[in-house]
Amino acid sequence: MTTDTTGGGGPLTVLHLVANRWWTGSADPVIRLVSGLRDRGHRVMLGLIPGDRFEAKAREAGIEPIPGLSLEVRFHPMQLARDLARLRRLVSEARVDVIHAHQSHDHWLGAAGRGRAALVRTFHNRRSVKLGWPSTALYRRSDALIAVSLEIEERCRHIGGATESLFRVRGVVDLDRFVMSSPGGSEIRRELGIGAGPVIGSVARLAANRGQEQLVQGFRLLLDDHPGARLLLVGKGEARPRLEALVAGIGLQRQVVFVGYRDRDLPAVLDALDVFVLMGAGSDESCRAALEAMAAGKPVVARRVGALPETVADGRSGLLLDDDAPEGLAAVLKSLAANPEQARAMGSEGRRRAREDFSPNRHAADTESIYRQVLARRGGRT
Repeated sequence: MTTDTTGGGGPLTVLHLVANRWWTGSADPVIRLVSGLRDRGHRVMLGLIPGDRFEAKAREAGIEPIPGLSLEVRFHPMQLARDLARLRRLVSEARVDVIHAHQSHDHWLGAAGRGRAALVRTFHNRRSVKLGWPSTALYRRSDALIAVSLEIEERCRHIGGATESLFRVRGVVDLDRFVMSSPGGSEIRRELGIGAGPVIGSVARLAANRGQEQLVQGFRLLLDDHPGARLLLVGKGEARPRLEALVAGIGLQRQVVFVGYRDRDLPAVLDALDVFVLMGAGSDESCRAALEAMAAGKPVVARRVGALPETVADGRSGLLLDDDAPEGLAAVLKSLAANPEQARAMGSEGRRRAREDFSPNRHAADTESIYRQVLARRGGRT
């Protein structure tokens, strides 16, 4: 464990609040951040909605969520009053320096129960930034607003608050899991009955506006030049029946494989791919799925959405698309399939970028720097 790696000040006490129970959106980035800050010597606590996969994943990471906090978004006056009382007592007794909120509900709760603590908010997607009152008043009362993409940062500027309170922090990926994991791609290919042809894959919830329909259509055009290619759609969601009907309607049941939700063996699934594709940002606009693919050494083909334009080095670690037209996607896939050495070089560059720019320590250090800046402005500890 290291302390004070940014060059000044002692350990901080930080309370993260996340009104979320699902293993999606803000969940994994928060766990990476809490773990990274702890590794840097800080005392870090986590409050979340208990009873589901977020809590289970936090415990797997060695993080014991704060007991006695509900954080339920549905309005229950008595529960809200208990949460506020619990929060105020915790902030006072633990001498919390920073409350770091990640959702609207816990942002309001943090503002009401902050005491002398600084209040920081991370926006994990663009739609969470509300441009009307009273949200804008809450944002102006906060000490720092953190955006995970340039799109979110630009939306935050419309709030009209002090620019010195607005920051952008890169995404984060679990390097130990995706860089250091042992390969398992050959086993996955055997499991799914995949041959030597180029394997394209995407990891995303099967839902509206994720671009899987355009991906299937672009992949169909790839088959003109590479009939042995396969497309792996990894994930679950309400759009699966519609996507299965699309695939059946164009006769690609053998070429398009619905892999389902993969968790424990996701590194092995990524290892089985030749190219990773992401056509939509989802609820986490730092686009963790693309970061994981980069860490696994895969070239990334992606639309210019969310943080992808800042994450994927176009032409070096992957290729960016200006729109979701199947023809443009197919042209890019054909180019990479015809030049496997170029694809592998892009994957290697992506892995290097993941190590240098998106590590948990880098992410925690950047966030810690923000904490110290806002505490200095408030005249508190730095």
